[in-house]
Amino acid sequence: MCLTEAVETYLSLKGAGKPKTFHTAAHRTCGYLVDACGLKHLHEYTRSDALAFRDSLIARGLAGSSITRIFNSVVAVFNFVNSEHALDLKNPFTRVYHDRSAGVSERQPVAVQDIRVVQAKCKELDDEARWLVALVSDTGLRLAEAAGAMVSDLKLDHPVPHIIIEPNSYRGLKTSGSKRIVPLVGASLWAAQRIVETCGDAKGPAFPRYNKKGQTNANSASSALNKWLKPFVGEGCSMHSFRHSMRDRLRAVSCPTEMVDQLGGWSHDSVGQGYGRGYELEQLQQYMKAVVLT
Repeated sequence: MCLTEAVETYLSLKGAGKPKTFHTAAHRTCGYLVDACGLKHLHEYTRSDALAFRDSLIARGLAGSSITRIFNSVVAVFNFVNSEHALDLKNPFTRVYHDRSAGVSERQPVAVQDIRVVQAKCKELDDEARWLVALVSDTGLRLAEAAGAMVSDLKLDHPVPHIIIEPNSYRGLKTSGSKRIVPLVGASLWAAQRIVETCGDAKGPAFPRYNKKGQTNANSASSALNKWLKPFVGEGCSMHSFRHSMRDRLRAVSCPTEMVDQLGGWSHDSVGQGYGRGYELEQLQQYMKAVVLT
């Protein structure tokens, strides 16, 4: 079986129900490997090919974290097809060394005083892009989670206004644990109110400009918003930095670690944390309110 056939087999079975980005990433990875080593049958790839593949990715200027993701994808395809078809092949792409920290800059949290400045600018401009920034700023949502939200995910008529984070036809979620409910407070509540006021009873995406052709374009949102954000925040900060800030802000109000993980959709450190239903919405709101007042 050649590489392209292996990728299609992998996607037809493992890719069922996955977002378009999952399929795009697998095809892109396949393309990188073909460019570096040629299109071959799986049994024809050698350790020398794997090392040449690594060197080609480094030559492209990719960060260590990106190279790790690409190798993980190749290994996953190879292992899945190897098992599915009982090929009994040794995977030459496993345990290939590369500097995972190369080209990776440490993300900085946005300082609280800068968050206030950004939120004031958002209310001043009061447009769709700034609603997205504001929504992220006081929730700590991943940008793709917020950009791909539906108007119906914004529950403002509930005693505790909140946003539901769950997969939809425009975007999936990073992990199964990312599915959650987050109270809306401060600038995030303002943004949700403006979206609902503008969209009325619309059932579509909360941010139409970033959801076209049935897919959330989080990269487009990231590029545009990071450029706008730059003058108002510290060096090394980006839209993702609001997520880092939220973790620090929750720590500052002594929010329990399990609740922090629940609010952010972060993975649990222990099996026990995965048991039970988690904290109630009212409990989550208590700490989120404390965060915006601090």
